[in-house]
Amino acid sequence: MITRVEQETSAGASWDVGKILDDLQILRGASQQKRYNNNAGPPPELPSREVVAEIVRDLVSVLYPRHFGPPGLTPDRTNEFLAHTLTNSVRALQVQVRRELALFASNGSNGDKLTERATEIAGELAKSLPKIRALLDTDIRAAYDGDPAAKSIDEIVFCYPGVAAVIRHRLAHQLYLSGAPMLARMISEIAHSETAVDIHPGAEIGEGFFIDHGTGVVIGETAIIGRRVRLYQAVTLGAKHFETDETGALIKGQPRHPIVEDDVVIYAGATVLGRITVGQGSSIGGNVWLTHSVPPKSNVIQAKARTESFNDGGGI
Repeated sequence: MITRVEQETSAGASWDVGKILDDLQILRGASQQKRYNNNAGPPPELPSREVVAEIVRDLVSVLYPRHFGPPGLTPDRTNEFLAHTLTNSVRALQVQVRRELALFASNGSNGDKLTERATEIAGELAKSLPKIRALLDTDIRAAYDGDPAAKSIDEIVFCYPGVAAVIRHRLAHQLYLSGAPMLARMISEIAHSETAVDIHPGAEIGEGFFIDHGTGVVIGETAIIGRRVRLYQAVTLGAKHFETDETGALIKGQPRHPIVEDDVVIYAGATVLGRITVGQGSSIGGNVWLTHSVPPKSNVIQAKARTESFNDGGGI
């Protein structure tokens, strides 16, 4: 039980801890009643963003143990490290997935069924790791081949924020497909905060994907990106408008983001909006605002800027 305590600031003003806590409790109760449809409230435990961040760090080290595993990891001990780390990560992920499933389950849902489904989802991610690693190797090679400043593959893995974001996206996308979209979104937002690259976990991205520099890139939920696509900083693949129902509420899950076909390059600052198609082999210039489909091998650029010169007479 919290006793009512009156605190004083250095300026002499007082504030009542108990009153603040009482008011916050009332607001929490009202919010939960709306959020959980007047049911008994949320499950006793929610997913933990901190734990999810730890799981992601461990899974990244499983994918690239020489780069992100413990210092001094020797080849003869790598499989031992991987087995221990992967086993612990999957167990921790099962707990977090079950909490997400419980959060959205209806009253009376069978707890054993939730545990079974959480185990399946975590296992699906574990089984997908070799496929994810193979995809990531094509992404990393694309970054090396596409950036003249890159000195080595190791530099790409260690240093490139676009690659770091894509590594995490490949993990998040698998969780999204398997049925844990909130955990997937947590992973994408952790990556967003660390890299300044915002990729929704629902976005479908083909092999050989390279984001150069990375800062400010936004890729929406229903975007579809083909093979060997390259984006530069501040590119947006976004929605042009949102469909609503008869009550004015947004309709969720509608395809609303671009389809970018194979071998497309989109340069810095370009904004591509709506369910349009950028045809194979096209190039979209910097700062272009594109809201209509373009055929394969298009070259879309801004109108050339006009430069005017003024004579000295009469100038300000």
